[in-house]
Amino acid sequence: MITSTIRLPAEWEAQDGVLLAWPHHNTDWRPFLAKISEVFVQLVHHITRYETCLIVSPESDMVKSRLEEARIDLSRVSLYTAPTDDTWARDFGPLTILRDGRPHLLDFGFNGWGNKFAANNDNQITGHLHAGGAFGATQRTVIDLILEGGSLESDGHGTLLTTTKCLLNPNRNPQLDKGQIETALEKYLGARKVHWLDHGYLAGDDTDGHIDTLARLCPNDCILYVRCEDTEDEHFTPLQRMEIQLRQMRNFMGEPYRLIPLPWPQACYDDEGQRLPATYANYLVINGAVLVPTYADPADEAALAAVGKAYPEREIIEVDCRPVIRQHGSLHCLTMQIPRGVLP
Repeated sequence: MITSTIRLPAEWEAQDGVLLAWPHHNTDWRPFLAKISEVFVQLVHHITRYETCLIVSPESDMVKSRLEEARIDLSRVSLYTAPTDDTWARDFGPLTILRDGRPHLLDFGFNGWGNKFAANNDNQITGHLHAGGAFGATQRTVIDLILEGGSLESDGHGTLLTTTKCLLNPNRNPQLDKGQIETALEKYLGARKVHWLDHGYLAGDDTDGHIDTLARLCPNDCILYVRCEDTEDEHFTPLQRMEIQLRQMRNFMGEPYRLIPLPWPQACYDDEGQRLPATYANYLVINGAVLVPTYADPADEAALAAVGKAYPEREIIEVDCRPVIRQHGSLHCLTMQIPRGVLP
């Protein structure tokens, strides 16, 4: 077994806060700005009940006014001004490791999911926040590797869950093969075992198969994963094959995982008839609660119950994410947790 002083905490470990990047008129959210802004207000309301909400925006004064109108406790909000391209903090925010037990920020490269979208401003956000004192005395290291937070799940014990479609995509790190990627994950994140999913996808997803849309590691050696039981749906066979792979996986103790399936929502479409990536796997774990995306769908209640099985001691809070999937992401994609010990 590899001995490492580096550990990537699990999302359910203690947090200082959650990072958000507020939507504005100069993003693709412009046609839906009122609705998506209301979702962000709800997120801040729920997050600040448990921890700090760290918000970056080129219009921070406007954000402050909006939160004041909503009677948000601003003592639990930290606002920073910086230019942003979009709102997907999960993928450009810092990955926080524990090095000899102390938090350390890793600032990986972000190229807009394989140069699909503008990303220069978002790629610099962690640096802007660090220079502005948002992370206090926590050290930051810039890593010459393209890696998005939504592409990895950690159990906190050195096991990572990811997808070959994303991490091995030539639009990320074409110079590296699978073995070299695993070596990098060991070096920077302390990975001792990497589970690769070769199957499963989500129509309308721009990320090339981020794991946080498909399967999530949970406490007590559990995995929540999406299951499609509609044989006529295009996802049926790929997700069946994904489930078979999940059943074959073993945890760091060599034991099988307890698998909890998440229901499959009815297909959602945009105004042009394009399928949108509605998934219940894209939930956010915070101190004392789990925020779960819902879609005004008959399966919503079953999804909330399934997440509750994996997190029985936390409050399960639903967030209507129909506005969020209009831009091909969901709740977890909008957020990045900041582990305990990072914020001043």
